[in-house]
Amino acid sequence: MKEQILKNSQNALELEKLYRANKSQFKRDFNELYPKNLQTELGEFWNQRLNYETESISWGSKDEIKFIMICILLAGLIAKFPALFNISEDFFFPRNIGFIIFPFLTAFFVWKNEMSNASKGILISISVLLAVYINFLPNSNSSDTLILACLHLPFILWGMLGYAFTGNSLHPKLQKLAFLRFNGDVAVLSVLLGIAGMLMTGMTLGLFSLIGISIEKFYFEYIAVFGLPAIPLFATLINKNNPQLVDKVSPIIAKLFSPLVLLMLIAYLSAILISGKDPYNDREFLLTFNLLLIGVMALIFFSVAEHFHQKGRNWTTWILFFLAIATILVNGIALSAIIFRISEWGFTPNRTAVLGGNILILGHLMWVTALLFQSVNRKTTLQKVGIAIVQYLPIYVVWAFIVVFLFPLMFGFE
Repeated sequence: MKEQILKNSQNALELEKLYRANKSQFKRDFNELYPKNLQTELGEFWNQRLNYETESISWGSKDEIKFIMICILLAGLIAKFPALFNISEDFFFPRNIGFIIFPFLTAFFVWKNEMSNASKGILISISVLLAVYINFLPNSNSSDTLILACLHLPFILWGMLGYAFTGNSLHPKLQKLAFLRFNGDVAVLSVLLGIAGMLMTGMTLGLFSLIGISIEKFYFEYIAVFGLPAIPLFATLINKNNPQLVDKVSPIIAKLFSPLVLLMLIAYLSAILISGKDPYNDREFLLTFNLLLIGVMALIFFSVAEHFHQKGRNWTTWILFFLAIATILVNGIALSAIIFRISEWGFTPNRTAVLGGNILILGHLMWVTALLFQSVNRKTTLQKVGIAIVQYLPIYVVWAFIVVFLFPLMFGFE
């Protein structure tokens, strides 16, 4: 973005567009350029605007707060559907847990980005289609295709959130990269708010128990049910209006955990050889292996999103490169294990879903690893690595569509 800032250093409108496309990166790049290259009247204006630090936390405008409060109320009411309409919780929550959070986050960004009526209509139509479809699938606790559909549906809702977040941006690639970073930042804030909520819950229940009043049933049925969806919604509102809160925390987390996870992964792979355990004949071990793969891959993507503004070779890039190689090794083991199981016992919905997912992840990891190799050799930047990451994400959403809509038909709702 530095080149674009320099190119438009005298154009207030273009600078504003760059700022709105990715506020965090714009601020970092501007502050790096300002001392030597932007000592102009317009540059001074932007310096004051970007670096003025308020002593208080901004909760956003009154309209934003009202919007979020309405979303929390509606999300809580959806979570209360089983009690209000005498629906089995075992039936309702596996199918609808994603609808308690994602549509409201999506609605917030649709509203903030002033998206067109056509875009709103597309998002609403897909949401209604998904809700109707997932709730009318045959109810069978032993149906693997139903379980897979319930697990993959939130990925579709997450993709819709990404579409709304990007909005009408003139720099969609950078905005998609900002969305990746947004996920990490909101996750950090949500954890902090969640810890505060648990402390508040413990204090409240403890204080009432001291005077002999038991409020557990009332508290969890009428307060916590609204408090849980409030956490990511408030985290989004806070992050949107106070990006500086986690601007330094998230990179620290990424820098701290990347080398630790790399060491853990090396130790874990070594321990597998010693223990004699393998994912080829142990189904639960294969499941754990795949969860490990997804978690480490998410850390790589999050770390790239946090450091994509850096140029040149540094130890963080090397760590990410070696972590990506180790993750490819994990993926290769998992992929060979699922191919072995299919060759021995044939295709099932679960094996097919894991096979497809592992192939997609392997392709993605190899692309990212190749770019990380170029980055450590100073032939590209982490920004291009980040763009490669976000360009591939829609493929996962397409795969989720296939699992949700086609697998039940392909395998006869098995």
